[in-house]
Amino acid sequence: MGRNLRTGERLRPVDLAREHGLSTQAVRNYEADGILPAAERSPHGYRTYTSLHARALRAFLALVPGHGHATAVSIMAAVNRGAVEEALRLVDESHAQLLEDRRTLQAVTAALRDLEPVPQERGDLFVGPLSRKLGVRPATLRKWELAGLLRPERDPRTGYRVYSAADVRDAKLTHQLRRGGYLLERIAPLIEQVRSAGGVVPLESTLRDWHSRLSARGRAMLSGAAALDAYLDSTNADTFGTMTLPRN
Repeated sequence: MGRNLRTGERLRPVDLAREHGLSTQAVRNYEADGILPAAERSPHGYRTYTSLHARALRAFLALVPGHGHATAVSIMAAVNRGAVEEALRLVDESHAQLLEDRRTLQAVTAALRDLEPVPQERGDLFVGPLSRKLGVRPATLRKWELAGLLRPERDPRTGYRVYSAADVRDAKLTHQLRRGGYLLERIAPLIEQVRSAGGVVPLESTLRDWHSRLSARGRAMLSGAAALDAYLDSTNADTFGTMTLPRN
């Protein structure tokens, strides 16, 4: 639980670090990355922090579980340089991605609900068209192939990979599960189950776990928003700095 800090109270790096079980070097790194406002220096050159820095650190650590480390860094850095509108846009993008991931989960669940075997007939998709269809790089498809998730045949004349209807289905499902945060080694048995079309019962625990993780991310975003709002209030940054609005 955070300390009840008084306005203007001077804190050392170790004071901020102890509250969250961090090292003092981590606190200094956070300042260097723009996550914390620049600290003042004592006459002897030591950093001195305030309650503002403590709130900034709490906001950052609260943002990480819902938005990820990189996005949380970008949000805090934007706020600290006065670009609050940019920070809010990053928050909005994370929420939009969460909504898209929820829709992806719904799509996967719906796709598996009445799954039937796909005829093993030859398709007409090569690696380029399939990669564009999924929005991934050709190298990603080859990586999935090496992991046993795809089994394309080779065109006897050109030697190019040819993806059948079943391969396309497996690629789509792999792409959706990767979006859900699953590692290739966890996806492999699911793809095998899909290939055999033995029903979705073995997949139900995976789908439940995915749903739970999305819900946890949503809750984490709420916590992060509360901490960020408290930090914005403490900096008066919600006046949007020097942003110029269009005139009528």
